[in-house]
Amino acid sequence: MEGNCHCGAVQWRFAGKPASATACNCTVCRRYGALWAYDYLGEGISVSGTTTAYQRRDEFGGDLAFHFCPTCGCACYWLGREAGDDHRRRIAVNLRLAEPGLVADVPIQRFEGLESFEDLPVDGRCVADYWF
Repeated sequence: MEGNCHCGAVQWRFAGKPASATACNCTVCRRYGALWAYDYLGEGISVSGTTTAYQRRDEFGGDLAFHFCPTCGCACYWLGREAGDDHRRRIAVNLRLAEPGLVADVPIQRFEGLESFEDLPVDGRCVADYWF
């Protein structure tokens, strides 16, 4: 599965199809409106193209860099700024940058990132439900 920013300068590739997409209401994600699919850099996800990054640090230990296309401004992916104990770096791509038919039936996992920092109950919605 592939996605790209509006002008095509930044691309991502997700190996296979994501099991779910995360809709988060944290102070950053609610502004971006992104639907994130997670894996590890260079494993299930690869990215290409020059980006500009906004680096976020928060009280929950979120040490993320959100990457945007410097030309069209699309939020393309976020990347953990440091590798974990397993020496892998988490990454999430914005499924809204994929062709709708490829991701329409991917289930949504809601994440309460504003206050409790917990997954919310699954409500049966999928990516297509968030587009219309």
